[in-house]
Formats: sequence, C-alpha cells, structure tokens
Amino acid sequence: MRKAWIAFSSILMKDVRSYYLKPPNISWGLLFPIAWTLMFFLRSPVAMDVRELLPGVMSLSILFGTTSMLAVTITFERKSRSFERLLLAPISLNLLMLAKTSGAIIFGILNAFVPVIFALFLTDLAGVNWLMALGSVIFIAITSTFLGLLIAVSVSQVFEAQTFSNFFRFPMIFLCGLFIPVYELPAFLQPLSYILPLTYGADVLKEAVSGTGFMPLGLNFLALLGFSLLLFGYSVRNVNRKWIA
Repeated sequence: MRKAWIAFSSILMKDVRSYYLKPPNISWGLLFPIAWTLMFFLRSPVAMDVRELLPGVMSLSILFGTTSMLAVTITFERKSRSFERLLLAPISLNLLMLAKTSGAIIFGILNAFVPVIFALFLTDLAGVNWLMALGSVIFIAITSTFLGLLIAVSVSQVFEAQTFSNFFRFPMIFLCGLFIPVYELPAFLQPLSYILPLTYGADVLKEAVSGTGFMPLGLNFLALLGFSLLLFGYSVRNVNRKWIA
C-alpha cells in the first residue's frame, strides 16, 4: 500500500511540474475560461444576469481545463514512449490511470472558481449553496477528465486530441443547458443533451447558484457517478487492449 501511494503521488507531482504550464493548458485551460468569463460578465453586468450565467461559465472552465490537460499528458507520453515506463510502477493499471487523471481533476476544480472570483466583483453571491456547488464542480471535473482520457487514448498526437476534444466541447456549450435550458431546445436535440454528463453537472450548479435546476438532485448525482464509472472503465479497457495487450 505504501509503495502504491508513493508511486501514485510521484506520478501526480511529476505531471504537475511537467505539464501544468504547457502552452495548450495555458491557452485552453486558463486563458480561454478567463476570456469567456470576461466576455459574459462584462457584457451583462446586471446582478441577476451574472448569477444566471455563472453556472455555465464555471462548467466551461472545468470542461476546457480538464480536457486540455489530458490531451497533453496522455498523448505526449504515449508518443514519447514514457508511458510504457510508467507501466513498470508497482501499482495496478486502474491506480496508474487515476494518478494520471488526478492532476487534471484538481486543475479543473481550481479553474471552476476563476469565474467565481470575477463574479464576486459584480454581484452578491449570498445564498449560494456552496456545498452543493462544490459537489457539482468535483463531479463535473471528474466526468470531464474521464471524457478527456477517453479522447486521449483514442488518438496518437496532441493536435489530434485537441481537435477531437473540440468535436465534443463546442456542441456541449449549446446542448448541456449551460446558457439555454435543455427543455427549451428543439425536441430532436434534447435526447442528445441527456446522454452528455455535463448536462447533469450544470443542472446541479444552476440549482446551487440560482435555484433554477429542473431535474432531481439525486438523479443528477447518480447520472454523474454512472458516467464517471463508465468513462473511466472504458478508457482503461482501451489502454489495456490497445497499448498493453
């Protein structure tokens, strides 16, 4: 157990030192969320507007931060063959992949509160259920990270991972209820919304921040847990089948 924890923490800290400040993470993971935050909040500096926009902007910050992080760490190490050396670590493949994704999850959680800092200067956030918001942020970070992991293990180049990520990320801006409620979307688009994990995380955030969630909290958290297990399990299966077997 002690050796596994040492290996886990060493992999995590190595990723923090090596990848957090790489150009893709700075542009997509930090600058992009800040740009979105300023664009929305400065354009609509009315108190009620800010509270309505905050859950969507927080969700975007997590989504782009986590997926950008995994696009760099996983695909770069696979290309340089350094990932093969990690397989020699005295931990299971599941724990190894958790170590590789933990940095992105932490990165996503921290990213979520960048818009909150801006919002504090523009409106009163009294009454926000911060415990519920934190739970949603953690689950959004986990599901977004595992989605990024699935994308990263499906390609071989960093630019391919970024391009493939955008194929999912940009439609999710409009389909997941971040700024347009899911029930206001055309009927033929709504089924797509419900198969995306961000829809459920954003709904919890909306309930926590502005009280405008429309799905039961239990259903949202159960869906997020299910998506987390499904995405992680399928990604590890791909790694085991394509990279090891």
